[in-house]
Amino acid sequence: MDFLSDFLMRFLAQLQSPTLGFLIGGVVAASLGSRLAIPDAAYKFIVFMLLIKVGLTGGQEIRNANLVEMLLPAVFAVAMGILIVFIGRHTLCKLPNVKVEDGIATAGLFGAVSGSTFAAGLTLLEGQGIPYEAWTAALYPFMDIPALVTAIVLASIYTSNQRHKYFSKEEALSKQLVTAGDYPSDQSITAHGYPKSDLADRKVRIWPIVKESLQGSALSALLLGIALGLLTQPESVYESFFDPLFRGLLSVLMLVMGMEAAARLGELRKVAQWYTVYAVVAPLVHGLIAFGLGMIAHYLTGFSLGGVVVLAVIAASSSDISGPPTLRAGIPSANPSAYIGASTAIGTPVAIALGIPLYIAIAQALGG
Repeated sequence: MDFLSDFLMRFLAQLQSPTLGFLIGGVVAASLGSRLAIPDAAYKFIVFMLLIKVGLTGGQEIRNANLVEMLLPAVFAVAMGILIVFIGRHTLCKLPNVKVEDGIATAGLFGAVSGSTFAAGLTLLEGQGIPYEAWTAALYPFMDIPALVTAIVLASIYTSNQRHKYFSKEEALSKQLVTAGDYPSDQSITAHGYPKSDLADRKVRIWPIVKESLQGSALSALLLGIALGLLTQPESVYESFFDPLFRGLLSVLMLVMGMEAAARLGELRKVAQWYTVYAVVAPLVHGLIAFGLGMIAHYLTGFSLGGVVVLAVIAASSSDISGPPTLRAGIPSANPSAYIGASTAIGTPVAIALGIPLYIAIAQALGG
């Protein structure tokens, strides 16, 4: 009982953090019809600054890190990225009125990583004085890329199978027509007049998907920061410029995220209500699974409880920057209102306002 009451007190305390306050403030302002707006260029600059800072921190830490200790968390990050997509494929996609391509794209977006949620998690950890390995920033691409690749591959396999079924029906009908003496005039055309070339299988090429993900603005900024932190000596500019601005910029970003979430609710109403259920439940479930895997690394390799929280946070997050354009190109048949609406309007606020405080509270309770 003491454990539960202590946990609830810690959890409620997390909800009062200024980072979450700005997020809720953005939601309230947009809901009340406020004309407050942050220019898109400013938003992109803020995201760039935050991820560069996180990358610089991680790169500097990797220099002195034990690569063996990084291996197991990295493997778990890859496993979570893939697992999240398969969970969505066999849960969300099976629900009524959910189009399979839309469900897979939504699962892919929830498997990929949100740079803003990631940055918010690190800020809350620092605010609570919970230590974590700075190299955990490097776990971002290990989860992000496998999730996007898996989603696009699964969607391609599904559409290919649908083409096979359709083509088989057309072939059977064509044979019936030939038996009846009604010969098709063009053998390159199906019995219903569709070009057979449109029904041919498309090979899924992995590298273009990986390349597209790596070239995304969020992941590019993070990887650039890691490289600069690892290969240069950025301590002076880091301490005088990037570090002092981090919390203030993150607060503005949370305000924008809150307003964006309220605006996206309208889009989400256009699709099945099951996306709302998924967007509420999935971040918490994904984070708890990752937290469990992180605890395995904690006991086997000494991975810190703060690092366990970071792994849970990136698993709970859903990509809001690099993921949507990658999925639009990779799964063009999916409806962006479904996966972007579910992620931005519900998934991200749930991950930040409930998920992060939950994982931190569990870590604090376990750590005494």
